[in-house]
Amino acid sequence: MVRQFLPLNGLRAFEASARHLSFTRAAIELCVTQAAVSQQVKSLEKRLGVALFQRLPRGLKITAEGEVLLPTLTNSFDQMAITLDRIEAGQVRELLFLGVVGTFAVGWLLPRLPDFQQQHPFIDVRISTNNNRVDMAAEGLDFAIRFGSGSWHGTEALRLFDAPLSPLCIPKLADRLRSPADLVDATLLRSYRADEWSTWFAAADVPPATQVNAGIVFDSSVAMMEAALQGLGIALAPPSMFSRHLSSGAIRQPFPTTISLGSYWLTRLQSRPSTAAMLAFSDWITSQMSSTSQ
Repeated sequence: MVRQFLPLNGLRAFEASARHLSFTRAAIELCVTQAAVSQQVKSLEKRLGVALFQRLPRGLKITAEGEVLLPTLTNSFDQMAITLDRIEAGQVRELLFLGVVGTFAVGWLLPRLPDFQQQHPFIDVRISTNNNRVDMAAEGLDFAIRFGSGSWHGTEALRLFDAPLSPLCIPKLADRLRSPADLVDATLLRSYRADEWSTWFAAADVPPATQVNAGIVFDSSVAMMEAALQGLGIALAPPSMFSRHLSSGAIRQPFPTTISLGSYWLTRLQSRPSTAAMLAFSDWITSQMSSTSQ
């Protein structure tokens, strides 16, 4: 197919202006003058025979025709940027897209990631964190590391390890606790899983409380632990993911009782072919699990 001449300057000017809804801010991004951006967009509109913007006293309003054009351009420019990033000094770089539950990312993956990068310097890792809810297909992920039972439709799952939960709090609050029953009167921080504290109380042989003084509900153990660090309450979280806080003394685990409600899993879509970068990461994380368990 013979591709017609593409007015790249005009398309680029339009895409930046549409994202910012401003010729001035687009000009700053593109390192040209505001007049140049405006003229390039006008030339593109003349070529297409349609208006792409309504010029308002304060900014721009994209037209229906502009709305049709924008997603294609944004995706195309993003893909070009990604491809260019992969080429460095003649060496093609592999990309690895990971979706990682935030607790695992902060507590386990990030401290070990330099080792992976040292072993595979031409694999660029792109990490997006989540609260254990992820759409791998829609987000274009190679892997998702998440917490649960290991059963997710259409995926292959490799179990990494359990992450038992236990109460964690600042020393000032821990000093007030003599037995697990003392927690009944404390402010308890929890995740969206409502049965966590009742399950822990049962494991600690605490009779069912008539009322639990529940605090804020979080969708992330990372945010919940930040609240605990600020003294807002007692978190029920995996000590293994917050070992740095425990080692420094910023956080204490007042009681040894733990409960296990699931494991961390490395998951991939069954329909997604494995790339060289995916195989390298899978081998690396498997070896990390083996060395940790020894």
